[in-house]
Amino acid sequence: MDSAAIIKLVFELVGGLGIFLLGMKNMSDGMQAVAGQSLRRLISAVTTNRIAATICGVFVTCVVQSSSITTVMVVGLVNSGVMTLVQAVGIILGANIGTTITGWVLVLKIGKYGLPLLGFASFGYLFSKRERIRYWAMALMGVGMIFFGLELMKDACGMIKELPDFEAWFHQFQATSYLGVLKCALVGCILTVLVQSSSATLGITISLAVQGVIPFETAAALVLGENIGTTITAFLASLGATTNARRAAYFHIIFNIIGVFWITFIFSWYIELIQWVVGGGVSEPTVIDGATTYPKTTVAIATTHSIFNITNTLLFLPFLTPLVRFLNWIVPATDFKEKPKLTDLDIRVAQTPVLAIEQSKVEIEKMGDGCEKMLDWLNELVQQDDPDKVLADRLTRREQVLDSMQDEITEFITDLLSGNLPHSVADEACRQLRMVDDYESISDYITNLDKFDRKLRSSGFRFTDDQVESLSFLNRQIADYLKAINVAFKQGDRSVMTTTSAATGRIKKGVKQLRRKHMENLLSDSIPPQVSVAYLAALNAYSRLRDHSDNIAEAVSGEK
Repeated sequence: MDSAAIIKLVFELVGGLGIFLLGMKNMSDGMQAVAGQSLRRLISAVTTNRIAATICGVFVTCVVQSSSITTVMVVGLVNSGVMTLVQAVGIILGANIGTTITGWVLVLKIGKYGLPLLGFASFGYLFSKRERIRYWAMALMGVGMIFFGLELMKDACGMIKELPDFEAWFHQFQATSYLGVLKCALVGCILTVLVQSSSATLGITISLAVQGVIPFETAAALVLGENIGTTITAFLASLGATTNARRAAYFHIIFNIIGVFWITFIFSWYIELIQWVVGGGVSEPTVIDGATTYPKTTVAIATTHSIFNITNTLLFLPFLTPLVRFLNWIVPATDFKEKPKLTDLDIRVAQTPVLAIEQSKVEIEKMGDGCEKMLDWLNELVQQDDPDKVLADRLTRREQVLDSMQDEITEFITDLLSGNLPHSVADEACRQLRMVDDYESISDYITNLDKFDRKLRSSGFRFTDDQVESLSFLNRQIADYLKAINVAFKQGDRSVMTTTSAATGRIKKGVKQLRRKHMENLLSDSIPPQVSVAYLAALNAYSRLRDHSDNIAEAVSGEK
């Protein structure tokens, strides 16, 4: 056997596969950046309606160009409690249809234009100053790399016919019998598990079939196996996840195994159907420049993939309810609380940054609600003659919870920022980091205000009635201001600085007036030093609460 030819074959095949995979990633990243807002709206609009969830799964997978990314994202969203199992099942069904778009992209007869497309798109990516154009260029670069990589793999596969021993080995895999179909499906499954990309194995399958190394029937059986192999990614993502997340991953496996199982029984008829749809002549060779190829094979393989997944989805849709019951039975609920962290953040979702940043936003909203509750509890405690110990402990625990939430959200966003993000997502991530820090600081100052009051009481002193009333008034003003900011954050209202400017001005003026009034009282009244120090510290704390609330309002409005 010619060792030089083998080395050349391996190098071209590995190089082509690497360029193909990199192209898939670039196309996915570019499409995600361009369609980011649409993805967010779509995911947030998904209901328990199985049809809507399936359509959502189709669209998301077409954008991210990977059913594995979609299913891993779904496992992460279910694990974090953002998505229900019924919603996840619907999206996974749609993902199996959406992933067939890759085959149809490869049907486009632009293989020889892959390298020029890559070159021209790279100029747009490198020299354009508009972010949207750069990400469109990145997506087109990805397309160019996919076709260039595919051409390299096709050329490499063409060399196999010049190596008799290699060609003889491939001829062992023939889908001419039921056992042969199962053997080919198993090879497709194993190859996909190893490469971790059904799109890549689809590219290899098409390259082998177009060069005539394997017949169309064998390629079709390999594609069926690739559907099972792609489930390994979601399964690995579900390890250590919550019960519902594992159920979603298991559904993906069950769906594909059952689908492949029934189609293998009618495989020969299914092949005849595909050839009829394509128009026949799948196995007819064409000679171009002395090279023999099978051009209709690519269309036939894409059709095989699409009809299989669409039919399988339509068959499963009516039985989703009993399937969910079955999943609940095979993965029973645990008797203990599964949530190991305080937040619902899941790093699995980081593969789709535009959705991950939306998930962290939900957690920051919870921090804002927590600060509102703490202000209400503080107001109650200050006015009580005998402070409620249970309420005081609840206030302290909530501050500790917000501390931990800050750590978890900061870690999540920092991990997100370490990747390649669109500027809009990176800017929003930085704003969120700033808001997390300010919300946590607000909780610290609220706890300090309670400590001032408790320390004063333990020394045998109390704020005067006027002081309690003035502090209570400031508390209500701060609470109203913070609530308005939180509402604006949830609604995405960028005009929050304008609508709340009067409120923050009143608080600033109020603190100054109360401080001036206290200084005047020191001259006329005999106020114990401990009370004076505690009251001035409380006024300063409320002033700092206003400052941090201002910072959050600036972040919500988009100011740096």
